Amino acid sequence: MIEQYLSALEKCDLFEKIEADALRSLIKCIRPHIQSFSRSDFVVRSGDKLESLGIVLEGEASVFKESISGNRLLIKNLTVGEMFGEIAAFARQTEWPALVQANTPLTVCFIDKNKITGQCRNLCPYHSAMITNMLNVVSKRALMLSRKMDYISIKTMRSKLCTFIYEQHLKSGKATFNLPMNRGQLADFLNVSRPSMSRELSRMKEEGMIDYHLSTIKILDIESLKACCE
Repeated sequence: MIEQYLSALEKCDLFEKIEADALRSLIKCIRPHIQSFSRSDFVVRSGDKLESLGIVLEGEASVFKESISGNRLLIKNLTVGEMFGEIAAFARQTEWPALVQANTPLTVCFIDKNKITGQCRNLCPYHSAMITNMLNVVSKRALMLSRKMDYISIKTMRSKLCTFIYEQHLKSGKATFNLPMNRGQLADFLNVSRPSMSRELSRMKEEGMIDYHLSTIKILDIESLKACCE
């Protein structure tokens, strides 16, 4: 069954630079568990027992952090080949610290964390490469979470939006580009209300700073945009 998802696993950072034939052997060694979910299903909930990390094989999902009052803060959107739970799994946590919910019909493979760092009984030559990849992944995730905290610390709505849009411009290298998330997800990511964010985007459009349609943004006045960034 895992053979049909090989192309998805090849996209995963955990298996970077591990060729298809080697990956087949490695998968047999770590023996992942494959599970399917319907749209809006909870893949894992905060507080569930944590024994593995997950990789998206089909579909899309989102990771949320829940407050005591029940509010949700979007941490990350997941697409095919992306992992979740990798930082918590290797931080000696025993419970999932976040909620993962399917945005579409979803297929996930779960890998026991001990299968990654434990002694390989089959003396698999690619196991050390996987461990090195995991160290790189955890480091990148830590930097990403740090950046999210930077956004939360920005005081004004306009500064949050301008900083986010300008960084997406730098990543794409273009003045016109698609945002990596929809309006609701962006509001969650920036930790702001969606109506207030939409009003600010409208004001920025009226002032000639940007234009937009759905998730497509066009920067009209790059200097004004930069001046509002933090």
